[in-house]
Amino acid sequence: MKRNLDCVVISDVHLGTYGCHAKELNDYLHSIHTDVLIVNGDFIDMWQFRKSYFPQEHIKVIQYILKLSRKGTKVYYLTGNHDDHLRKYSNFRTGNIYLRDKLIIKLGGKLYWFFHGDVFDASVLISPWIAKLGGKSYDMLIRLNRVIDRILVKMGRQKMSISAIVKSKVKRAVKFIGDFELMAIDHAFNEQFDFVVCGHIHQPKIETIVRDDKQVTYMNSGDWVENLSALEYDQGNWRIYYHEKDFIMPVKININNNKIQEVA
Repeated sequence: MKRNLDCVVISDVHLGTYGCHAKELNDYLHSIHTDVLIVNGDFIDMWQFRKSYFPQEHIKVIQYILKLSRKGTKVYYLTGNHDDHLRKYSNFRTGNIYLRDKLIIKLGGKLYWFFHGDVFDASVLISPWIAKLGGKSYDMLIRLNRVIDRILVKMGRQKMSISAIVKSKVKRAVKFIGDFELMAIDHAFNEQFDFVVCGHIHQPKIETIVRDDKQVTYMNSGDWVENLSALEYDQGNWRIYYHEKDFIMPVKININNNKIQEVA
């Protein structure tokens, strides 16, 4: 039986790369029914797109999301740095599919700012070729990780995430993630947003920050390369869903009114 949800946020799917878990994402999408689906950037990886690699499982994800939109699900596609070529078509709409660079909505009287997050990444803004090189290196690392995982499973051992180990051990990576989150939160406070929702750094998270008499909730939907995670909103609460672990991490953020209204 499908789970009924008011809103689902996914990001960093990276269709067209070896690291993408398209089959798992397709399984997840088939397991839910949602009124609103927000795809928060890097859905199709145009930086690493190649004609020789775009498997049927990747095509099925696109086809199913199109099917959802035809059946009434409102789909917001927010552009990221890996699909930035689409930004020239911002504010395009066809049926229930809306192309945006950012999305501002009201939900339960709270103001939300959805955007991918690459605007806070200096490597993307200042040296895009370095960022693209890093993307290729990351994809190679994920491919290597898949091989190691297969060996570990055959040996009866648990899988491991090389990239997660690198991110936790390398000080620059830890600092980058911390700085990214802080910049998003600071901007939300400055612009009077109650919620700021990002992707980009592949780190699922929900955290509420209080400053003086004002609070901001930072949320990140993670990715479908390593974490296989999504943000789910249902019955007035946001939570993180982890597909591989079949685990939902509830976070009690109650919203009185479930109606989603686009502001800009």
